[in-house]
Amino acid sequence: MLGMILLEILSTKGAAAIGAGLVAIGAGLGLGKIGSAAMDSMARQPESISKMQVAMIIIGALVEGVSLFAVVVCFTAD
Repeated sequence: MLGMILLEILSTKGAAAIGAGLVAIGAGLGLGKIGSAAMDSMARQPESISKMQVAMIIIGALVEGVSLFAVVVCFTAD
């Protein structure tokens, strides 16, 4: 009985929640990698900090936009 209930939950909204969670984890890992690489580059070449900050912000915005779109797709998929 419990297995049937869990299967029903996973087949409807649970799968969307798992998908949204995976998207959030992936976006967090991606943004962490971007920040880490930018900090390493800034430490090696301090004169190019402004260029790296602009690129980092643009890439971060694109990652967050894609992850938001993926979460919306997860919750609107039937």
